[in-house]
Amino acid sequence: MPRGKYVNHKGRNRNFTNPEELEAQRKKDEEEKKWRKTREQDSDDEDEDGEENEDGEDDSDESESDDDKAKGAQSVIQIQNPNRVAKKSHRKVEEVEEDDEPQLTRREKEELEKQRAAAAYQKRHAEGKTAQAKADLARLAIIKQHRAEAAARREAEKKDKEAKMKSAAS
Repeated sequence: MPRGKYVNHKGRNRNFTNPEELEAQRKKDEEEKKWRKTREQDSDDEDEDGEENEDGEDDSDESESDDDKAKGAQSVIQIQNPNRVAKKSHRKVEEVEEDDEPQLTRREKEELEKQRAAAAYQKRHAEGKTAQAKADLARLAIIKQHRAEAAARREAEKKDKEAKMKSAAS
């Protein structure tokens, strides 16, 4: 028996779930779903056949309160908030708006904007219009100048050596 607060699971036998148990659980879940659907259909039928008011109209407020499942004192207190928008649970296909481009989230919009800015910066950098590009070009010009001076120095030293060799040989 392990002592202390934490239990080490290393070295223990592994426990696997039987395929029969998994299949039984799956069937049980399917049966529960079917039962719920039939129960929902029965409750919908009762709402449609339900009682009528004295005026002969259906009481739609009660059916909405059943659907929304009011929390706390909301079922007791009627709230008249003009800013509260009642959620429509079902929409028809005709009511759904189809936009040409999908709605982007804030993060997706920021990512696209970042990519556009990076592409624009790369384009300006390639043209040599950015400060970094100007600094790079200036640095490259200095390096080319130093290399040219070094090459000229090496050529001069080589000619001096050849001239000394000829004078020493003669």
